[in-house]
Amino acid sequence: MRNRIAALLLLLLATQLGSLVSPAYACGCGAMVPDGSTRIGVSRETSAVHWDGRTEDIVMRFTVGGNARRAAWIMPVPTRATVELGDGDLFHELDRLTRPESRARYHFLPDSGDWPFSTGSRDGAAEAPAPGAGAPVGVVGREQLGDFDVARLTATDPDALRQWLESNGFTMPDALATEVRPYVDQKWEYVAVRLAPRKQGSVLYGVLDPLRIRFDSQRLVYPMRLSRMAKTPQSLGLYVLADHRMEPASPIGGSAPKVTFAGKVAGTDELAPLTGGRETFLTAIDQEFPDPGRISGDHELRAAASDTPYRRAVYHDELLMVGGFPAWMLALGAVLVVVAAGTLVWLRRRPADAPDVPAASGAPAVPDAPAGPPVGTA
Repeated sequence: MRNRIAALLLLLLATQLGSLVSPAYACGCGAMVPDGSTRIGVSRETSAVHWDGRTEDIVMRFTVGGNARRAAWIMPVPTRATVELGDGDLFHELDRLTRPESRARYHFLPDSGDWPFSTGSRDGAAEAPAPGAGAPVGVVGREQLGDFDVARLTATDPDALRQWLESNGFTMPDALATEVRPYVDQKWEYVAVRLAPRKQGSVLYGVLDPLRIRFDSQRLVYPMRLSRMAKTPQSLGLYVLADHRMEPASPIGGSAPKVTFAGKVAGTDELAPLTGGRETFLTAIDQEFPDPGRISGDHELRAAASDTPYRRAVYHDELLMVGGFPAWMLALGAVLVVVAAGTLVWLRRRPADAPDVPAASGAPAVPDAPAGPPVGTA
């Protein structure tokens, strides 16, 4: 028995050590790969997408974990893109705008948190020239943006694209050439990004700086196909800013997308870089990808059948009060008053006690004879 337990513990330890050194790449917009034998995982990808029917603007932010000091990812785009750093305050504002509404849910009878059971309080709840036609990989531009080394590329050969990335310090997964071929066939371009922490020697962990990518597009598309290479479940959050309420055309292999907010929002200062300060319709969408290998393509979003607004609600229970008093106490008092009044009326209508009456007989009553002298004396 002891030998079996020891063997089991060794197996579990080996499994854990293997997970620490095996690369994990994940990114809803592309493929993120760490350097060397380190690991990195994207636990959450959040993107704000603005589309005016001609131009698409994506500001994306990753929440990552692991022990990698450097990592790289690639994002396909349908046309020539510009790249710059985004503003993290944008996501704070979007979170505020889509925050669930707090609503009270009243209950009539007291429970464990209400008097008389408790007296405590209740808690609620500039573009480079295009490459020559014969070049298998062309460099449109390359910029250093904060922690990001960004290369904007064209490619007519998926294998040549992977070789260029590898030779320029962008570590990519072995399956990249296969997965990127549909984009090569459609003549898409690519944004390749290397990430490195600002502090020397620190690891990539937590929320990274947002990156803003802008390109022309006649349809609202969010690249997702390369997420098929992810080794861990993925979580995607999309804030879509457009003229109408938007929805994914299909789940593309993930769980059913959930709308967590839909409604018109004003052009606040934080949204202005995307919306130009104009009122727009905001749709917030969450989706889970338990098995990334099932992802079948890119997200294409379309206008919903109607611009029906929606906002989540978080309920907190409260005891029903009337005039500062618990409603159940007032109701109980009213019942007692009614019972007391009814009892008083009944007592007042009850007849008073009457004198006793002799039992009736068949013979007529004979009046008593008058008193006289005694009889029988001579």
